Amino acid sequence: MGKIIAVTNQKGGVGKTTTSVNLAASLVATQRKVLLVDIDPQGNATMGSGVNKHEVELSSYHVLMEEATVAEAVVATGEAGYDLLPSNADLTAAEVELLQQPRRERRLRDALVEIIGDYDYILIDCPPSLNMLTLNALVASQAVMIPMQCEYYALEGLTALVNTIEEVRGSLNPYLKIEGLLRTMYDPRNRLSGDVTEQLNKHFGDKLYRTVIPRNVRLAEAPSHGLPALIYDKNSRGAQAYLALAGEMIRREGGQNMTASA
Repeated sequence: MGKIIAVTNQKGGVGKTTTSVNLAASLVATQRKVLLVDIDPQGNATMGSGVNKHEVELSSYHVLMEEATVAEAVVATGEAGYDLLPSNADLTAAEVELLQQPRRERRLRDALVEIIGDYDYILIDCPPSLNMLTLNALVASQAVMIPMQCEYYALEGLTALVNTIEEVRGSLNPYLKIEGLLRTMYDPRNRLSGDVTEQLNKHFGDKLYRTVIPRNVRLAEAPSHGLPALIYDKNSRGAQAYLALAGEMIRREGGQNMTASA
């Protein structure tokens, strides 16, 4: 049974899509079968995976509107090795249309149930806001990964997101938990990075990934080539960091499974 993880943060520009694409490719490199679900109308994860968002016939919009199944809409990403449920600007209309629909918060969950057994991991790249699309992702997921920069305003935004996760857990998805917090664009020379890390450790403890994602030119360049950094330049610091993150996730899961069985 696959694990569904929503990659979300209502603050834009924190490396959410970069994390979704590169973590998907890194998990594939560890021999896991992965589906990346793009539910951001900007379609950046789609383009960053080498799929032209303007040319897709079926997208996450059609799945949410129940006009297509996930299996019908999924496309392959070639070298990257994972499957992709693409997105484009059509999804902008879904937010308004979903408000009038029955089971509006559960559309994505119901759609993913049909294919969850086909994958080890399903990653959902969310839009940078706490809207109906993000709500669908949170209801569909077992866990939330929160990429964030080590800056003051990031801590403020984190409070709102944690509150939203608690509300969803209380009303729509009792199984939802925080998988982990990921520090992105990390600069160890910056004193604020250390201060924010200290605060995160204090409030979240082992939910904070030990792996940090550095500022890296190759990570920034890779999307323009429609490739994850692992394919674009596997020896870059960014690519190696996401491989380390995949390894940390898998080790954590192994430890949790051992604890559960004990």
